[in-house]
Formats: sequence, C-alpha cells, structure tokens
Amino acid sequence: MSLRKIATVVLVGILWIGSCFVAPPALALTQIKLSDLSYHECSTQMSEGIVSSGGASVPSNCFIISGKANNPSGKPLVDADVFGRIYDANGNPVMQNRGRVGTLPEVPSGVSDFEIRVTVADNFAKPLQLKQFKASGFTSRVRPFYY
Repeated sequence: MSLRKIATVVLVGILWIGSCFVAPPALALTQIKLSDLSYHECSTQMSEGIVSSGGASVPSNCFIISGKANNPSGKPLVDADVFGRIYDANGNPVMQNRGRVGTLPEVPSGVSDFEIRVTVADNFAKPLQLKQFKASGFTSRVRPFYY
C-alpha cells in the first residue's frame, strides 16, 4: 500500500472516531402546562378578511384564546404547538378532526400569558367550551420557514 492510501485511511478513521463524540444540539420537546383559559371575540379590525377552512364564503367568527403557560424547563422555548378541544354550547366539536389549534412562537421560562387566534364557523352556539388544552415546545427553532 502506498503512503498516500495509508494516510487517507488513517484520516478517514480519525474523522469517523471524532464524529462519534460530536453530537448535534438536542432539540428536546418540553411539555407546557396551560391554565386559566378564556376567550373573547377579536376586534373588528383583527377579524376583517378572516377565511375559515370552508373558504371565504362561509360566515365565521374570530376568537382570541388566552391563558397562562407554565414552562418548567428553565429555558425559553420556541415553536410550541398548542393542542386542545373546542366545543360549542351544545357539546358539538367546533374543529372536528383537528386537535392542534395554533402555535406559540416563544414561551419564556416560568409562567407567562399567551394568546392564540382561532376562527370558528358562525353556526356554532356560544359560549364555547375549551377542554384538554396543552402545549409542547422546543429549545431551538424547528420551523425555520415561519420566520
């Protein structure tokens, strides 16, 4: 074997061994407890031009869901998906077959306020019922195309 081939084999071996000890940063998923949930209708300006899943021709209402988010990780979290069930006054699901209701771009460590905008078809009876809300976020960006 030539000296050049031996050097190449040794270099590849060193790089392979080195790669075993170097790991990419962990993107740990952290659970965020949501509490004190409430909602109110969006302002006229905010609800202008809303489009529901049925298209612009379906009358719909805009609501802001708010509450407290408890991030126990000690680090700020980003890209937190919010999941929950929304029912109308008669117990009918408002967002059938859809558990994800929105995203929190940033959640600071500890307890903080949050708001999410949702669009609901006009034919659902109020008051709305907010159930089983929870969230989970990451320590670094996982959706770069949103920013």
